[in-house]
Amino acid sequence: MREEKRSLRQQQIETAAYEVLEAKGYGGTSMQGIAKHARASNETLYNWYGDKQGLFRALVTRNAEEVKAHLESELQTDHDALSILGTLGPKLLDLLTGDRAVALNRAAAADSSGELGATLSKAGREAVFPLLERVLLRARDEGVLNFKHTGEAVALYLDLLIGDQQIRRVIGRLPQPSETFCQERSARAVRLLRDLLG
Repeated sequence: MREEKRSLRQQQIETAAYEVLEAKGYGGTSMQGIAKHARASNETLYNWYGDKQGLFRALVTRNAEEVKAHLESELQTDHDALSILGTLGPKLLDLLTGDRAVALNRAAAADSSGELGATLSKAGREAVFPLLERVLLRARDEGVLNFKHTGEAVALYLDLLIGDQQIRRVIGRLPQPSETFCQERSARAVRLLRDLLG
């Protein structure tokens, strides 16, 4: 029960953090401001997250959790690599173009210290990239893809899947993609990846 209560409280604090972030940007966001907005004590925030960077690391990590867990789970199976990419793609595209990722990326772009950008990269991309490398190495072992450098193959897959979708969302030139769009774009990315590296 206590764990449930804490989890609910964390959700409220993290929702408040996104709201303050959107209103004030990363530079203008403080632990005190988030605590006030969430009607929580400063002490609670510092005990749970350590500092502002720790809180935002938690936001980014939680945002990427579903994708990371999906990849980890799929890598435990004997599913073929391209089918793993097929189920991953819509989740990854939805994550990267979702409102929370957009808010974090807008704030990171406006943060001249580079602190939030580094946190985004470490807790997001750098956590998922090695798992994607393992999927593409499986595809190579299965004989469906052929490449020398795994990092380049992953980068190509991400380019095909995401393209300019995320940046267009961040600058307000694109609505959030629909589920159907994400599924179709994912299938296209896998098809083109196979065409280019098959």
